[in-house]
Amino acid sequence: MVAIMNPSNRSILITGGSSGIGEALARRYAAAGTRLALTGRDAERLAAVAEACRARGSTVEGAVLDVTDRAAMRAWIEHQDDAHPFDLVIANAGISSGMGRNEDETAARRVLAINLDGVVNTVYPLLPRLKARGAGQIALISSIAAFRGLPTAPAYCASKAAVKALGEAWRILLAPSGIRVSVVCPGYVTTRLTAKNRFAMPLIMSQERAAAIIAEGLARNRGRIAFPWPTFFASWLMAATPWRLSDALVRRIDAGRG
Repeated sequence: MVAIMNPSNRSILITGGSSGIGEALARRYAAAGTRLALTGRDAERLAAVAEACRARGSTVEGAVLDVTDRAAMRAWIEHQDDAHPFDLVIANAGISSGMGRNEDETAARRVLAINLDGVVNTVYPLLPRLKARGAGQIALISSIAAFRGLPTAPAYCASKAAVKALGEAWRILLAPSGIRVSVVCPGYVTTRLTAKNRFAMPLIMSQERAAAIIAEGLARNRGRIAFPWPTFFASWLMAATPWRLSDALVRRIDAGRG
C-alpha cells in the first residue's frame, strides 16, 4: 500500500485556481506550512480564494494571468519557483466554447490555446528545474471527454484528448528523472463550466468531492485518475467500440439532447 503524503510543507502551483476544480484543490491543499501559487482570470474571485486559503494557514501568491501568454507565464512561474521550489504542479486552467454544434474557428482556437497551450506554458518552464532536483509531481487536468470526440464540444474534446496523451507520454518519459505525472479525467463536476450545459449530466458531483478524489489519487501517484467509475467505463468502452457502432451511439445521444 502506498502511503498518502501529508499535504503540509509543500509548494504547489495551480492554474485556473479562481474557480471550479482549481479553487476546490486550492482549498483542499490549504494548510499551515503549505505555499500556494494560484493563477486565474478573474481578479475578484482569485482574491477571494487566496484569502480563504490564507485563513487555513497557507501562504498564497496569486496572479491574474492568461495561460496562453507564454512569456508572462514563464516569467511568473520561474520567479515563484526561485523563491519556493514547486513540488506539485497542477495544470488545471481550461474552458469550453459554450457554442456546441455552432462552434466557430475563433472559439475553437481559443479553447485549444487555453486547454492545450496553457498546459505547455505551465509545465515546460519547470521541467529543467524538476529534472535538476530529481523530484516533483505534475498533474494535468484532462476530462472523460478525452476518450471520444463529441459533436457538442469538438475543440474541448480534442484539447482534452491531447492533454491526456501528453500526460501519458510524460509519465513514462519523466519517471527516470524522479518526476511523477498523473492525468486527471473527471466526469461532470459542478463548476462554472458545466453550469452552461442545458442537458442532463449523469453522476455529476461537487467540485469539493472531485478535489478529494484528485488529491488522494495524486498522493498515491496514480497514472490516471478518472471518475466517477461508471462514466469513465462508458467513455472507455465507447472509445474501444468499432467506429460505425460508436458513431451511431453518439448520434443517438446527441439527438436525445436536442
